[in-house]
Amino acid sequence: MKTTIEISDPLLADARQVAEAEGTTLKALVEAGLRQVLAERRAGTAPFRLRKASGKGAGLNDELQDQPWASVRDMAYLGRGG
Repeated sequence: MKTTIEISDPLLADARQVAEAEGTTLKALVEAGLRQVLAERRAGTAPFRLRKASGKGAGLNDELQDQPWASVRDMAYLGRGG
């Protein structure tokens, strides 16, 4: 059976890139996606949602307020300032 569907241009471009990178066809990618969504809905499972993990702090410490992001990031991940 042949069916025509409308897909937004940006989504279609992304899907084509993924299909090409994975060495598959756009048809196979769309069918796999539909199978996954249908299986989730039939099983009654909700799609994965990342839980909120925000802290209860008040933002940056005063000494970091005027620092560039690269310095704040380096202090957070590397333990040093920039």
